[in-house]
Amino acid sequence: MNENPDQTTLPARKRAPRILVVVNVFRPDLGGGVLFADLCDGLAERGFDVTVRCAYPYYPQWTDVSGQNGWRIRRENHDRLNVERFGIFIPSNPNSLVQRLVYEASFFFSLSRRRIRKHEFDAMLVFCPLVGAVAYAGWNARRSRTPLWLNVQDLSAQAAAAGGFGGPTKLLVRIQNALFRKATVWSTISKPMIESLRQIPHPVDDIKLVPNWMHASLAQLLSTATPRQAVPADRPIRLLYSGNIGGKQDLLAFCQWLATSSASFEMRIHGAGGRADEVRTWIEQTQDPRFSMGDLTDEAGLATKLAWADAYVITEKRDAGSSFVPSKLIPGMTSGAPILAVCDAQGPLGQEVGGHDIGFLASWDEPESLNRFFSIIRNEADTYTSWSQKAIHRGAFYHRDRGIDRCVAVLEGLIEGKQST
Repeated sequence: MNENPDQTTLPARKRAPRILVVVNVFRPDLGGGVLFADLCDGLAERGFDVTVRCAYPYYPQWTDVSGQNGWRIRRENHDRLNVERFGIFIPSNPNSLVQRLVYEASFFFSLSRRRIRKHEFDAMLVFCPLVGAVAYAGWNARRSRTPLWLNVQDLSAQAAAAGGFGGPTKLLVRIQNALFRKATVWSTISKPMIESLRQIPHPVDDIKLVPNWMHASLAQLLSTATPRQAVPADRPIRLLYSGNIGGKQDLLAFCQWLATSSASFEMRIHGAGGRADEVRTWIEQTQDPRFSMGDLTDEAGLATKLAWADAYVITEKRDAGSSFVPSKLIPGMTSGAPILAVCDAQGPLGQEVGGHDIGFLASWDEPESLNRFFSIIRNEADTYTSWSQKAIHRGAFYHRDRGIDRCVAVLEGLIEGKQST
């Protein structure tokens, strides 16, 4: 008998449904790698036979973490998961469009050494942001007649433009859209991103909303979070940024903007990525004691720093649009730290923060908006505490069981040949 009435379990079957998951990053990669591994763990817990095809670990350091990246396919067993690792070209400069294109293509050709046979899997799940992964899954889904679920975490071509890449973005968008249409089912992680997918010519009829969630181990560390109270007047306001530092975040521009403020604050940055060195160099050169920077921490370290922070900073490059939503938002909310979001108000992050009143929206177009934020922190304790309370409440929406149950429902519908679940 199922003791948790909210948890989806599979009906009795002659054998477990066989699922292939195709993704670039996987445990021990951070960021999406943690989430994707947690999903696969959850599917295995619910009775699926899960095979993962992924790259050797490299993210967010953009370096060969294992020292084994290459042509050989390595097979691993991860607690009931069958993991197959494929070599990938790791850009020395992730901000180079040419290197990023080679990176995408290398994953497609590396994966293509393992063709999928008919009836080998009951369903496939591919995650985008890597179009190379989508191309491999789409090609094999058609030839093996395996139903394919496309989960869009980033709209890669649009995100590349938001990250500052030049080049033939219109061609990239057309290629991306053509590959998307090879999937049977589409899903994405926010309502604004659903609207963006609907703008693609000839989309599927039913685009499912499957938000990301707080994975189990970090949720446990943050389970005792309580609403924040007023910030003591005799100490600096504590700001935390933790996560990827690339073109999409434009964190350096935010730091330069923040440095013009006369407010008493302490800004701690823990991150890695293609533009982390730019931020580190700027901090060293300016020697502003209000800024400090360290490497990405483990989950326990992140939980400790979230408890330390008065606000959790999330930045997005101007005009980023609806191409992605930062996964770092979920632990920020769950910890009770109000969010300081620097972004377009109509994008996924802006709608989440503004629509649920879980923090402050600072606009790149309003230089004085940061002063308003600091004034609220210092002088409006009730508003600050309300932000924190609402953040914790909204964080509960991203519970792990709820998220994995949504995924189980999509896979079950896909396997049974249904178009809607």
